[in-house]
Amino acid sequence: MADSHPRPTRRGFLAASGAALLGAVVAGSAGHAAPRPDTARLGDFWLFGRYDDGCTELGFDEIDLSPVQLPHCVTPLSWTGWDPASWQDRWIYRKHFTVNAAERHVARFDGVMTNASVFLNGALVATHEGGYLPFEVGLPGVVPGDNVVAVVVDGRWALDVPPNLPRGGGPSVIDFYQPAGIYRPAAIGPVPRIRLTDVFARPVDVLSPGRSLHVTCTLDAPVVAEVTASVRQAGRELAHGTAPVAGTTAEFDVGGLGAVRLWDVDDPALCDVVVTVRSGPVLLDQRTVRIGFREAEFTPGGFFLNGRRLKLTGLNRHQWYPFAGGAMPDRVQRRDAEILRRELNCTMVRCSHYPQSSAFLDACDELGLLVWEEIPGWGRIGDAAWQEQNFRDVSGMITRDRNHPSIIVWGTRVNEANGTTAMYGRTGRLARRLDPSRPTSGALASSTGARFAGSDVEVLAYNDYTARRGAPFQLRPPRAGVPYLVTETIGTISGARAYRRTDPAATQQLQAELHAKAHDLAAADDRYCGLLAWCAFDYPSGWQRSVGGSKYAGVSDFFRIPKPAAAFYASQGHPLVRPVVEPGFAWDFTASPGGPGRDVTIWSNCDRLQLFLDDRPIGAARSRRTDFPHLRYPPFAVDLVVPRGQRPQLRIDGYAGEKLVVSRRFSGDRSRDVLGCVPDDTRLRADGADATRVVVSALDRFGTLRAGTTGKVTLALTGPGELVGDPVLDLGATGGAAAVWLRPFAGPPGVLTLTARHDSLGTATATVTTSASGSADGSRS
Repeated sequence: MADSHPRPTRRGFLAASGAALLGAVVAGSAGHAAPRPDTARLGDFWLFGRYDDGCTELGFDEIDLSPVQLPHCVTPLSWTGWDPASWQDRWIYRKHFTVNAAERHVARFDGVMTNASVFLNGALVATHEGGYLPFEVGLPGVVPGDNVVAVVVDGRWALDVPPNLPRGGGPSVIDFYQPAGIYRPAAIGPVPRIRLTDVFARPVDVLSPGRSLHVTCTLDAPVVAEVTASVRQAGRELAHGTAPVAGTTAEFDVGGLGAVRLWDVDDPALCDVVVTVRSGPVLLDQRTVRIGFREAEFTPGGFFLNGRRLKLTGLNRHQWYPFAGGAMPDRVQRRDAEILRRELNCTMVRCSHYPQSSAFLDACDELGLLVWEEIPGWGRIGDAAWQEQNFRDVSGMITRDRNHPSIIVWGTRVNEANGTTAMYGRTGRLARRLDPSRPTSGALASSTGARFAGSDVEVLAYNDYTARRGAPFQLRPPRAGVPYLVTETIGTISGARAYRRTDPAATQQLQAELHAKAHDLAAADDRYCGLLAWCAFDYPSGWQRSVGGSKYAGVSDFFRIPKPAAAFYASQGHPLVRPVVEPGFAWDFTASPGGPGRDVTIWSNCDRLQLFLDDRPIGAARSRRTDFPHLRYPPFAVDLVVPRGQRPQLRIDGYAGEKLVVSRRFSGDRSRDVLGCVPDDTRLRADGADATRVVVSALDRFGTLRAGTTGKVTLALTGPGELVGDPVLDLGATGGAAAVWLRPFAGPPGVLTLTARHDSLGTATATVTTSASGSADGSRS
């Protein structure tokens, strides 16, 4: 991962790693069936630099290479203003590892942006095209003693792989930047002589008392053996089944699963399927995949989960982050799913516009967040070679992720690209062959979608930008006779060009109103299966309506800090689980000396709101049920006009029934504002592959963000780790709040202390304790 700060010296960095790094075990994700060797993690220390002649050779002089940790981005980035020219080149990563015996070894890469050539001890062993799916490389030339894996990473736009369109212009012709690097985890190590390369455990007849599991196993060589699958839930075996291997495959059913608890958005009950391969008494291999029993059905009358109607509500997600591109560790990827499900109350997310991190999908499984996953691509399709890679992407995506219960639809069409009937017929047929349990679809441009919906579109999905600036918000009516899902709306097309925290309050409030209206309209008609709005987080882009290299369409900013639009989503959860009172205005008399004004909005899931100025009651807020008749929890309106010169304290009490469930205070006095410096997690693993966000913000005395604050915050980190972020944050540019990430080095446990200083807000610190690999409990602060 690249940042803008000095790194340890090459000698010191490598010395700190020691031989212990090769003993770190990669715990394969239980949620996906792609092969993961039980291996030394390659995500700790590599040597990195620009490509040079001879850099793949065993004896290459590494003096000019720098030590880095994976996941990694090839170029330093800030939080905005990314320059694609900075990563469009060839790069070299080198990793030394020691083998004690002549064993069979493989290397696995979860994602390399964009193309990769892998060398072992100077010999080319494999190439891979595309940046969003894993690939595995056999290492037949491993020798006892020192070995070197060298990976040439090609990040140039000219590569003819989805979503790149090299003959269609530069990187700005698609709506997201793609910084290069080995930006997802990687691993190397020994594997069994005969091994399971794929396990697909597909629930069958889920709503029947006779529900069962259809298991398909693939081995990498013919063998006379027997495969057993044990289905376990909450640590208890429910049933098991056995079948002989026929050549390299075994296919069989496991019955007796009537007692299994179903997976649901509110009760994501998971199962482990432990698959064991034996030849007589000899154990050849064993793998565990994680699944969930659920029935997800798209119909012309709506979406049903386990037989009950569920209106899908959600957002689109890009995988990019400030300072690091896509190169954030698993904990950070998982945090996005937590934000979407627990803080924004989404029941579904669209992985736009490519397969995303396995860690993110694992978290969706655990949290009950349904997923639309789609192949890489955006807007147009390429030549014949490009389309062949597109076809391979369909196979790779489904094979990697078909055990995830959270995934309910495969996007087998390129986003908003009409393509050809032959091309999409082929991708649709492949998807149904690999996984007959899920429908296929593709997000279609609303102006032409109905005309190009072919037999592969089992769910008709529109990116609905019918509403335009200055006109009342509207959605196209569902198309009769087919399941219908809105996969995008709003963005920067239906409203303002950008929704930044630095924009006028009316602009930010407009975004919140648009999101609420879109979901209200979808809730009004059962024929909408649901609506996934654009989008969850700001992201880097040079395409239309970008501003300075960023798209400000998110309900949360690039740092994952909520904007006013996020308050609508937060307010749609149950008040007894998480009561919400979020003003759609700033309680700040610098910009508005007379107060927020009349008919200003408060987003809340409470039944009743009582307001006070300096603890004097001023009455109740008015429900806006008439404006949003179909929302579960409509917002409130209130008049807040204050005589000039006064800066009272605002208090809002929220009631569920007659019970006071939340009381919030907001200060009008800026003189008592403070600096916040708050980590998401207070404990991390000292393995080089962990990280946590620290939010740095201007706060009033009660802890509410003061968006209009200016001035710079200087940051200093002490302890065994790195600051992933800029050492100086400009609060005036970010709207009073920003974030950085702390990433411990691999090595001995320690304490990371981040100190933030602002000229008028003072000093604040965040402390994170690191512990031995595998022992951090992920405690939230």
